[in-house]
Amino acid sequence: MFKHILIATDGSEVATKAVSSGLKLAKKLAARVVVMTASEPLRATVTAETIAANFPAAYEKATQAEAERILSEVRDEARTIGLECETLHVVNFAAEAIIETAKAHACDLIVMGSHGRRGIARLLLGSQATKVVTLSSVPVLIYR
Repeated sequence: MFKHILIATDGSEVATKAVSSGLKLAKKLAARVVVMTASEPLRATVTAETIAANFPAAYEKATQAEAERILSEVRDEARTIGLECETLHVVNFAAEAIIETAKAHACDLIVMGSHGRRGIARLLLGSQATKVVTLSSVPVLIYR
């Protein structure tokens, strides 16, 4: 069935549930696993007048530290169930990062969580899961 699974996480509660389920699925299928988290790039529209000179470096350091925290927890969980996994921190907008990573690693399934926003909240905030489902060329398994 599935031989190489990409699991995407932002460290949220729903994403953590998706990670656990995705790791268990990979273990049952004896599939390889890549777990990734994405940090949005610092927007180019931010002007020098609105930020201190060292803000981009501080932003990069903070996103790297948060990504390492998230991925460290995933590595620990994978080890606990006897599964090896590759972990990645990608600097890009989440949906694009997930799709590009799946292609680059030849994954045949994407596993991710969805916050399940509806109505106006979904319209205003958007849905990374919806974007991935719409744009991905490989199957996407969504956990809520």
